[in-house]
Amino acid sequence: MGLFLAVFVGITLGLVGSGGSILTVPIFVYVFGVDPVLATAYSLFAIGATSIIGGTKGFISKDVDIDKLLKFGIPSMISVFLTRKFLVPLIPDQFNIMGYIIQQEVVLMVSFAVLMLFAAYAMFHEINIPKAQFPFITVVAKGVFVGSVTGIVGAGGGFLIIPALTNFFNLSMKKAVATSLVLIAINSFLGLLGDWRRIDLFDWNLLLQYTLLTIVGIFIGFYLSNKIDGKKLKRIFSVGIMAVAIFVLLTEFGII
Repeated sequence: MGLFLAVFVGITLGLVGSGGSILTVPIFVYVFGVDPVLATAYSLFAIGATSIIGGTKGFISKDVDIDKLLKFGIPSMISVFLTRKFLVPLIPDQFNIMGYIIQQEVVLMVSFAVLMLFAAYAMFHEINIPKAQFPFITVVAKGVFVGSVTGIVGAGGGFLIIPALTNFFNLSMKKAVATSLVLIAINSFLGLLGDWRRIDLFDWNLLLQYTLLTIVGIFIGFYLSNKIDGKKLKRIFSVGIMAVAIFVLLTEFGII
């Protein structure tokens, strides 16, 4: 089941340029039984490797906007590395919330589920920002925020990057997807570099199988992208993300 879902994750990356890592962490945690903190590192590796393929295709087809990649990407890249290297190690193993002792893994997965709900809502309603010239500091702040999300929860941030590129820079969806995949790849590996101490804990057999299947999936996604209506697909996918988020919340709260 987990390896079948890996192909599906790759397909979503190829079709809409986002959504892959936001599903990868729950797959590793609930299907493969990987520790949640380690699962975020697995996600960075798998989605980073898969996004390299998509980014390379974007460069070949000249759909990657280098100027926008640098303006938005550099703050994001710096943020993800610093977050993974310095902030994540500071997260305590236990939290005392209103007298209740809650494990780090539970807090991480609940936070991830809330992020998934936000992503699902944004994708379903296609939230748009009025077209305008945004101050440079606003663009930098957005990049830092995306990098922080990537670093903390191991999500590539495509669901945040795509709207930023289309609304802040008025890129077409095709160019935004290609540019997003390059940025996801860079952010993922910078995040992994900042978390290098966990590499010795990796189950490489599992991780490489999963990664190879997501790469197969991204090629299927590229093929299907010319045959499926993007807006309709995003809405269907957003419902799927919402369902997974609800499952995570119910599991972590001990309801199921």
